[in-house]
Amino acid sequence: MSALSRNKKGAKLQTPPLNKRTKSNTTPQLKKAAKSSHKPPLKKQRKGVSDEKPEASTDEEEEEEEVSEQSDEGSELSSDLFSDGDGEEEEEDDDEEDTEPLADDFLGGSDDEEEGTLGSDSDSDGSDLEKESKAIDEEREREERDAKDELQINIKEQPDEFRLPTKKELEEEASGPPDLPALQTRIKEIVRVLSNFKDLRPEGVKRKEFVEQLKADLASYYGYNEFLIGTLVEMFPPVELMELIEAFEKKRPTSIRTNTLKTRRRDLADVLLNRGVNLDPLSKWSKVGLVVYDSQVPIGATPEYLAGFYMLQSASSFLPVMALAPRENERVVDMAAAPGGKTTYVASLMKNTGIIYANEMKVARLKSLTANLHRMGVTNTIVCNYDGRELPKVFGQNSVDRVLLDAPCSGTGVISKDESVKTSKSADDIRKFADLQKQLLLAAIDLVDAESKTGGYIVYSTCSIMIPENEAVIDYALKKRDVKLVPCGLDFGQAGFTRFREHRFHPTLEKTRRFYPHVHNMDGFFVAKLKKMSNETKASEGDKPVETKEQAQLSSDDEDEAIEVLEKPSGASGKPKQDTKVDKNQRRIPISKPNNRGNMNKNANAEGPRKQKKKRSQWKAEIAQAREDKRKVMRKTTKESGRR
Repeated sequence: MSALSRNKKGAKLQTPPLNKRTKSNTTPQLKKAAKSSHKPPLKKQRKGVSDEKPEASTDEEEEEEEVSEQSDEGSELSSDLFSDGDGEEEEEDDDEEDTEPLADDFLGGSDDEEEGTLGSDSDSDGSDLEKESKAIDEEREREERDAKDELQINIKEQPDEFRLPTKKELEEEASGPPDLPALQTRIKEIVRVLSNFKDLRPEGVKRKEFVEQLKADLASYYGYNEFLIGTLVEMFPPVELMELIEAFEKKRPTSIRTNTLKTRRRDLADVLLNRGVNLDPLSKWSKVGLVVYDSQVPIGATPEYLAGFYMLQSASSFLPVMALAPRENERVVDMAAAPGGKTTYVASLMKNTGIIYANEMKVARLKSLTANLHRMGVTNTIVCNYDGRELPKVFGQNSVDRVLLDAPCSGTGVISKDESVKTSKSADDIRKFADLQKQLLLAAIDLVDAESKTGGYIVYSTCSIMIPENEAVIDYALKKRDVKLVPCGLDFGQAGFTRFREHRFHPTLEKTRRFYPHVHNMDGFFVAKLKKMSNETKASEGDKPVETKEQAQLSSDDEDEAIEVLEKPSGASGKPKQDTKVDKNQRRIPISKPNNRGNMNKNANAEGPRKQKKKRSQWKAEIAQAREDKRKVMRKTTKESGRR
């Protein structure tokens, strides 16, 4: 706009002839210059311009002032240059005077019109922007208002106070298929209330009602039986309980253990990475473990696996061997060895020195145990097939340095591997396992020599999280044998229970370690390490001594043999022949003879029963002594063969 006005001004200055100069010629130009110099500001000319655009108006004012100054300078130059001229030229100038005002008016009017047009355009643009901004603000306010209204509606629909379902509602739910989303929502609400029951407690409702409803909902949603879910609810607070149950629904990461008898972890990792296996070191606490995320080849069928470079083993199975910490040239017993993961780990730590007795009671599992020992290159292990409770009589008491007892258990810590545990285990099963574990642990303690220079340790572990199978068993062993708990040597894991409901355990049970899937990302596990202080046994008053299976069998055998010896007839003819008769079905029926001994003098036979009892006790003592002599000979030969 300003450039166009300048061009017009320049054209106007060139209009008068160059050789004429009159007063009349200069007067209109001076008047115009004065008129242009005294023009009001652009703001006053534009009445329709809004106050929101001050910067644009000031820029236009500056341009107009520059144009007016240029026109004044041009007029002065023209008056100086063209001061001389002829009369003819003056006449022409007089003729042009009449036309120049028209031109000036035309040009001036065009400038005003253009300025007005510019003002109208800027006014329209400003008004459009203002309208758009107002529309955006209104739209935003409306959305916020709608969101608040919707939130208020949701709050009204779902009050803060959670209400337990009535019996009628529960009956309706039981009659139809389970509504899983509703169950999940109710479980979350109950957990929320129980986690802060003091503040969120509804009036007239007891905590027990919430707990019972939580048990029923968890059992229905996750598929647990009443006993197991009830035990878990008693052991863990509500929030941690939900984390544990959710962790049981997920698989644990696959882990492998490097066989240090044949390779190193770095070399094994390089080879497996080249085969398309995505893996990482297991953790800081293990120097031989690797965790496998995914693999393009079967991880259990690679050439490295077949060559014995590594063993497929869960991370939790590393822990008992690390706690045992066997040394070279020791005598170690693994009481439940199959399939051989822990046994081969012990052999690698001992560098194939010393002796390892790998015992397995089930014959069907001996095959996998033997195969893994051969594959991993273990040469210091003897495989045997005994009941673990009989081992003190086979190897002899106080005959080894260390014992590893990974006891058979209910498997409640490995539900992610075997979901049948949710419904198959009961209180009777837990009690049976606990009794077996107590007997096995006492046998393990009897095997260990307290006077061993390097050993004297027993490690007890289970893949269960049940307290009767873990802390209760250790507490029982502390009462029955002269042992004490020592630190496991593991930097992580939660301390064991020292009290649970009405039970009070030994204070040193806090040295035991528990591992959970929701905390340590491994299977549920329990590890305890015992140190045998002396080879003597102790029994507290009121406790019945636990009799092993072999001891019970021996006592019954002794009694039977003694009775047989006493009941043998003195004659060589054997048992006397008994009279019989034949009935209608041609069957022989023995005929009892009358006993005439009752009519004999009682005083004459008064000493008979006493002599018979004395004879029976003598036979029992002789048989027991013979068996004990035989056991001593077997122990002596076993020790000599082991030293060789």
